[in-house]
Amino acid sequence: MVILALGAALMLPACDSSTDHAPSTGAASASPTIAPDVPTGYDPCTDIPQSVLDSENLRSKDKQDSNASGGVKWRGCAWIQTDGYAPVITTTNITVDMVRDKKFTDTREYTLNGRRAISTRQVDEHPDAVCTINVEMRGGSLEIFLSNPPSRKNTGSLDTCALARTLAEKVVPTMPATV
Repeated sequence: MVILALGAALMLPACDSSTDHAPSTGAASASPTIAPDVPTGYDPCTDIPQSVLDSENLRSKDKQDSNASGGVKWRGCAWIQTDGYAPVITTTNITVDMVRDKKFTDTREYTLNGRRAISTRQVDEHPDAVCTINVEMRGGSLEIFLSNPPSRKNTGSLDTCALARTLAEKVVPTMPATV
């Protein structure tokens, strides 16, 4: 599933496209230390209010937990908007600073509900169809990976990062200030 590509491109040096998007971690001594697990205190699968999901017409929740080399982890769920975009919303031990340090295409930093956030286009094969937003949490981030193929009737002609930011603006206020 394209969803598992989420932040794998983020991994420390490079991604080999022939290995199911499994990243290579390398041994860069200047790399930030990754937390041993994802942040706790917010579970996207259960803590995003149904009213937020309904406002975006998101359906068909599917658990999307994954691990990558180097100890990177994602815990969360995926949804789909009928004939529209598909987001995967996870907590991850990847930090906003780690994302910024990768210098992805179309990187934009901003603040969402008082938290640092960064949006990037991490999938070189489909830069306009995929956008990732990472929002600061203690020990990592909330990651919204949004896939929006141009073939989608309802959203395919819309900017994927704009859609992701609109979704993030609805989800982030539901997070406790303590996470």
